[in-house]
Amino acid sequence: MADTQIPCCSHLPELSSEQHDRLAAIFRLLGDEGRLRLVMACIDAPQTVTHLAALSSMSQPLTSHHLRQLRSARILKPTRVGKQVFYELDDYHIRHVLVDLATHVLESKCEH
Repeated sequence: MADTQIPCCSHLPELSSEQHDRLAAIFRLLGDEGRLRLVMACIDAPQTVTHLAALSSMSQPLTSHHLRQLRSARILKPTRVGKQVFYELDDYHIRHVLVDLATHVLESKCEH
């Protein structure tokens, strides 16, 4: 049986119907492999659109389209430095969720 008692996650906040919808929308956005790659690339440091397009093997217009969606969901936030725009995670919650889920995927034990 899996240990479900995690000290850092002592309780699940109560969400309204609208908040459930927003949460589901975030999971749908992250459910796309291309968008997930963009977000994961920004975990440790801000990245430019050009760099993100190269990392994800997507065209710059498609990358920009995905970044707009991620920005509107408050997953990534832009910062302009001169003519370049850098994208980084909006806050530590997003990083925490991604690191926890990636760690879960990498766990070697299989209970199937």
